[in-house]
Amino acid sequence: MGGGGAAPRLLAVVLRRFGFKGVIVAALLVGGVYLVAPASVRQALLGGGAGPSTSAGPKVCDASPKNAAACDFSRAVLASTEDVWSEKFAAGTLPTYAGRAAPKQYPEPTLVVFSNSVRTGGCGNATASTEPFYCPADQKLYIDPGFYDVLASKLNSPGDFAQAYVIAHEVGHHVQNLIGSMSVKVPGESKEQVSVRVELQADCLAGVWGHTARADLSITDEDLAEATQAAHSIGDDALGHRDESRFTHGSSEQRLRWFRRGFDSGDPRQCDTFAVQDRRNL
Repeated sequence: MGGGGAAPRLLAVVLRRFGFKGVIVAALLVGGVYLVAPASVRQALLGGGAGPSTSAGPKVCDASPKNAAACDFSRAVLASTEDVWSEKFAAGTLPTYAGRAAPKQYPEPTLVVFSNSVRTGGCGNATASTEPFYCPADQKLYIDPGFYDVLASKLNSPGDFAQAYVIAHEVGHHVQNLIGSMSVKVPGESKEQVSVRVELQADCLAGVWGHTARADLSITDEDLAEATQAAHSIGDDALGHRDESRFTHGSSEQRLRWFRRGFDSGDPRQCDTFAVQDRRNL
């Protein structure tokens, strides 16, 4: 599922006009197309090819109105991130690593919606329990719509903007892949400690998207509270990990702080977690 096409751009317009609550209604309405329209009509509306596939068999987005709405919502958010990052890359306002210049034109990632299990193009196989992830080898984002339920029920982070934050975080990893920060080595730090820097930067980049899109998408204080709750709920300590030396994503406080740093500044250059020399300041 690429971010381009008629439906995601239309839903992005709905986002700009009516905010995240409006796009849920629109996605539910458009989602009905999956069940009642022939394949040719669905393809024309979605502006793409055959759509996402799943190793489990039936196409995920065709499985239910709920899945259809989740797919359309995800595509609309992805389209919004493409608008933001295309602008940032064109302006050259990104940190650089190892002398690697960021491209002026933003290469858009692909969204793959799956159920149960999926085979990636270079990152092995994954199951729904893996949660949403980005594969740098094929530049694709993978998500099982069921994770949205997990986010609400088990991680205490309900709300459409909490879901949007998760997508924006994974897109942040795509941005990192393009600017080279995913491969940075930090002398004296373990792979887990470097991973924390990577994840906190992705949180900050998600915040940059939220800052830039805030006016266009009618992001409210309530929406922002949903995102910050999600950032807080998926910190290593909130998930039950106690040994800080083995954290891979950062504490709840760190994740929330770096997301707010990006959201408040709107500047990707403020997201350079690798420039922080003393880990106590992360």
